Amino acid sequence: MTPHPLGRPLGLALIATSLVAATMPSSHREAPFVSEMPKVDATDFYAFTSYEPGRSDFVTFIANYQPLQAPYGGPNYFTMDPEARYEIHVDASGDALEDFTFRFAFNNRLRKLSVPVGPPGAEKMMPIPITQLGQVLPNDTSKLNVVESYTMEIVTGESGDAPGVQVANSANGRTSFSKPVDNIGTKTIPDYDAYAATTMYDIDLPGGFTGRMFVGQRKDSFVVNLGETFDLVNLSNPLGPVDGESDDLAGVNVTSIVVEVPKDFLAVSPPQGGPAVTPAVIGAWTTASLRRTRRLAVNPTFEVPALEEGSWTSVSRLGSPLVNELIIGLPDKDRFNASRPFDDGQFLDYVTNPVLPELIEILTGVDAPDIFPRDDLVATFLTGFAGINANGSFGEMLRLNIDVPPTPLASQSNLGLLGGDIAGFPNGRRPGDDVVDVALRVSMGALFDPVIVPNGQLPFTDGAFVDASFFDEDFPFLRTPLPGSPNP
Repeated sequence: MTPHPLGRPLGLALIATSLVAATMPSSHREAPFVSEMPKVDATDFYAFTSYEPGRSDFVTFIANYQPLQAPYGGPNYFTMDPEARYEIHVDASGDALEDFTFRFAFNNRLRKLSVPVGPPGAEKMMPIPITQLGQVLPNDTSKLNVVESYTMEIVTGESGDAPGVQVANSANGRTSFSKPVDNIGTKTIPDYDAYAATTMYDIDLPGGFTGRMFVGQRKDSFVVNLGETFDLVNLSNPLGPVDGESDDLAGVNVTSIVVEVPKDFLAVSPPQGGPAVTPAVIGAWTTASLRRTRRLAVNPTFEVPALEEGSWTSVSRLGSPLVNELIIGLPDKDRFNASRPFDDGQFLDYVTNPVLPELIEILTGVDAPDIFPRDDLVATFLTGFAGINANGSFGEMLRLNIDVPPTPLASQSNLGLLGGDIAGFPNGRRPGDDVVDVALRVSMGALFDPVIVPNGQLPFTDGAFVDASFFDEDFPFLRTPLPGSPNP
């Protein structure tokens, strides 16, 4: 049995490509080791040509971390790990190696705010046990007890331990940026949008370019019927209405790293020399890394709870959604997180002989495609598609053709290429792309001739609906995080 020839609509053939990976929730706690360290757990990754009006010459990358954040998650909430390295990598030359890396490092400063306690005249100043002492306002954050900041540097070429160039705030030249505290509640932060807006920055990039950056809490952008999906695909009707089930992530937040850069910033010099050329297709992925050695402090403090040293090791990796979660077998999930796209030939069997369709068949009774090896999925995960988003590389990453104009927010199809929208998943990924429904259909054979694989045309769905209307038209695209307390 072979895939249907390209006489089929290009959108359908293309979309059949990147979606087997995305058939359930995105990468929340997808590997045994990283599940122990939520601060460095990447949950979703997006790369798309910016669809904000007037910004179509820019590319936006969004890396979400720290899954399943309850809005009421005090008193410490969800600061980033100051001992970790968070990175977004971009392959612009088609060799499955990074040409640009956006590297983030975080710092948490304790102000040690105190209040007088004791009888009049004999009070003692005692440190408070919570994150804030009063209201946090756009122009007054003096009542914050923990102040979180970060730096971002850009590394050109293979990253490793290579130093990068510090990115500066276009307004004042500073290289340290404020990360807003999480949305504790409306009494503490009466206008979270106005407060967060003060931490959205225009940034100066190497080469005289200017971009934008924001790091902070957002409403979790992923939508999925999570509980029933992992309860042996216990969906009441996987062929029912696309909005017939609940979104189990509707009540949680996430921490987002958002970077927007000009397309021309991603230009690279060709191997034969000559002027730098802006690529038509890029590949991108995010990683979080930790030092190899951690020793617990005998007398830990806020500043030094443990001693971290040694070389950096990747413990979380995410390109296309759900690859590690639902394609890579359990014995190799941690190894996948520690690897690079350049080395992904070691995981080829998981792609050519995918387990996911067989599980769906076992659990739902609907026959999976009886076609092996699944060469169509090699294009989906490892090479991209010629004429659409292939860039000559072999390795798992989210591939984006930046020459394809963005589709305006109001016109986007949540099925991306499957819905005839060539600017959508798997040509990159936008927040409003319903990768779960697309993946379910592709994994069951949507790429093949319906005469050979009739079930590929069935409208599989997890019943949790999402589209572009769930998100904003302008930067940073993801919406305001849910407050810990809605009471004014």
